Amino acid sequence: MIIHAIETGKVKITKNWRMGRGNGIKRLTNTLFDSEFTEWLPIYVWAIEHPEGLIVIDTGIPADANKRIWFPPFMPLVQRAAKFKMTPEQEVGSKLRQLGLSPNDVRWVVLTHLHQDHDGGLHHFPNAEFVVSSKEWEMAVGVKGRMNGYLNQRWPDWFKPGLVDFRSQIPFGPFAGHQTLTQAEDIHLVPTPGHSPGHLSVILVEDDLSIMFAGDASYTEELLIAQKADGIGPDPQVQQETHRKILEYAEQHHTVYLPSHDPGAKERLENRVSINTNFEAEVQTR
Repeated sequence: MIIHAIETGKVKITKNWRMGRGNGIKRLTNTLFDSEFTEWLPIYVWAIEHPEGLIVIDTGIPADANKRIWFPPFMPLVQRAAKFKMTPEQEVGSKLRQLGLSPNDVRWVVLTHLHQDHDGGLHHFPNAEFVVSSKEWEMAVGVKGRMNGYLNQRWPDWFKPGLVDFRSQIPFGPFAGHQTLTQAEDIHLVPTPGHSPGHLSVILVEDDLSIMFAGDASYTEELLIAQKADGIGPDPQVQQETHRKILEYAEQHHTVYLPSHDPGAKERLENRVSINTNFEAEVQTR
């Protein structure tokens, strides 16, 4: 199989967004009002040329991602704390065509979660079957979803994803449920809540190696190893428990860990570099 790391623009977030500081409302305040920002980070979409069909994981952002949003009232603060840099040529549809692949041929689009830098390219895939966790869908739809920070007003009218309810599925290693996507039983969806309540990750089993497309389960591999939750997730403890489960899985299986905004993810994929679970990460606090 061929796996493509597709960079669809870049994002710059506050440092307290990437690694949270404080508790409760103080944590969110620190995130949104932080005056220090990260470097420009990649927004990766992953495309798998699988024998059963072309699979895309997440869809990146649209070229107008910085367009002002006034409802709910806190959205200008969110937009101040997360800034995007991209052009129409960097949208996922154009990027796929540059690789000689057609968005119209995509069989599955798996969405790790429904934040705008992951669902902003839905309109490029009118023929695909979309997959989202049922918990994420529940949190994201309607006015409730808008108040939770999801930009569901930007979704195409025809967007009706298939839903995965992990509560009704059998465990997959340390993960409390999973769903197998392919008949070959080599691609599995697992719950990785924390950054968002219904966040999921995708595990591709390739011979004796697992490749984990982790969305925003953590922003980097270093933060995963250090078990440092971000500043935007609703429950840091849930995210840290997810980190523990990922690390437990990585202790049992050689695992290449690929978060969507990790500058080192593409190189780790190309060289099939697995997580070193014996390494204790040193993470700067600022």
